[in-house]
Amino acid sequence: MGFLRVIRKWALRDKMPIREIARRTGVSRNTIKKYLRAGIVEPEFQRPDRPSKLDPYAEKLTAWLLSEQRKTRKERRTAKQ
Repeated sequence: MGFLRVIRKWALRDKMPIREIARRTGVSRNTIKKYLRAGIVEPEFQRPDRPSKLDPYAEKLTAWLLSEQRKTRKERRTAKQ
């Protein structure tokens, strides 16, 4: 959760005093007042969908995991294998 979002949540929803917010965050009371007056919210950036490097092998890996899941504990592969 973003820093400004936490400050706004504490002040507006939880009705926490500015002095308490300043004590918890380590930011001065004047700075917190400035953030609340401005009403700015941290921007949420759109992340493009990037293909994973494992996508070509996804079916094979899931098949391996399912086959290993059915085996007994002693027969399963270890992390090193």
